[in-house]
Amino acid sequence: MNKKRILVTGGAGFVGSHLCERLVKEGQTVICLDNYFTGRKENINHLREYHNFETIRHDVTEPIRLEVDQIYNLACPASPVHYQYNAIKTVKTSVMGAINMLGLAKRVGARILQASTSEVYGDPHEHPQREEYWGHVNPIGERSCYDEGKRVAETLFFDYHRQNKVDIRVIRIFNTYGPRMMPDDGRVVSNFIVQALRGEDITIYGDGSQTRSFCYVDDLVEGMIRMMNQDSFIGPVNLGNPGEFTIKELAEKVIAATGTKSGIIYKPLPSDDPKQRRPDITKAKTHLGWEPGIALDDGLRSTIDYFRKSLGV
Repeated sequence: MNKKRILVTGGAGFVGSHLCERLVKEGQTVICLDNYFTGRKENINHLREYHNFETIRHDVTEPIRLEVDQIYNLACPASPVHYQYNAIKTVKTSVMGAINMLGLAKRVGARILQASTSEVYGDPHEHPQREEYWGHVNPIGERSCYDEGKRVAETLFFDYHRQNKVDIRVIRIFNTYGPRMMPDDGRVVSNFIVQALRGEDITIYGDGSQTRSFCYVDDLVEGMIRMMNQDSFIGPVNLGNPGEFTIKELAEKVIAATGTKSGIIYKPLPSDDPKQRRPDITKAKTHLGWEPGIALDDGLRSTIDYFRKSLGV
């Protein structure tokens, strides 16, 4: 791959830090931009020794002028706890952030990739979800700040492409897990692991029959880079693991892998929580030659090891 100057917004976050690390080690010049609302400096401190890595503290809701070849737009809180904390700010980050980054891409002729989400499908009536499915989203619910913010961002990307010929790529990320997740982010994998390691009962919302598909972060980063660096397809494309597990099955796997004596307790299901989530990755296989290779059991082990060290348990 030719050496490029690459901007990663949200680069100090969970996924962003793994992307920055991969790009830096490939020899790319990487600018990590983050306002540290959910990103953490400790996620990227180990990269500061590299001469081809730099950081900027900045909020994407404000314009910025840089000279770059590629932009990965990841900036946005991605867990319910964080994106519902300040719903208006979440919408602004998705929408104004997209406008500002697309404006930057237009000015400097950069290729720009939008990290969209499976949440654009809402609580789906189609299973598994294909990219052609328009979704079933509540536009006024508690989750809509994130769901609709990401949907509008996709609209903006395709309008900038049609109207201004901006070179775009759009991916839809399904549930991703791995080291550097925040212990209090409210995501199901980190919730279960942290509760298990602390010897607390594992909390399942609903009866545990709802399903999710879990993609290890290294697999996701590989798909993102492949999408950015191919020239024939702009997306959107689903990036996720089509292996489907119930939430109860995940809890049982975490209990077995940690050796905890935690039990399972059940609480009411939050509003608009999707009952099923599984990607159809036919387009990713066809256009990117990509499919995930890390099994859930293997990914859970490395994620549990990370939390053991970070929590000191």
